[in-house]
Amino acid sequence: MNHILVVDDEKGIRLLLQEFLKKEGYMPIVAANGDEALDATTRYTFSCALLDMRMPGMSGLEVLAALKKIDATLPVIMMTAYGERQLIEQANKLGVTHYFMKPFSILEVRDVLRQILRQEL
Repeated sequence: MNHILVVDDEKGIRLLLQEFLKKEGYMPIVAANGDEALDATTRYTFSCALLDMRMPGMSGLEVLAALKKIDATLPVIMMTAYGERQLIEQANKLGVTHYFMKPFSILEVRDVLRQILRQEL
């Protein structure tokens, strides 16, 4: 079973992705912030993470860096409502696998997840 970490401070985004991922046959684990996300890594082994770029407290980039220290091979997809090239470049340097601009297409998320997870098998 593929555990997918979903980290977003917006409850609506977390719920949307949680329900969608369940319907797709994944086991989503949701976190509202970076601390909850890192705590979840002590209980689960994740196949992929969906991570918001901007959150209060620990930023998405900080969470990305921490996740990569825990598992350098973990595919991480970042989500952002901001088209800030500098943040995207930093995420690329930290090893982000893919990113989506909000609002994103849930079908695009599905297709990218399938492609990433198929590569891991």
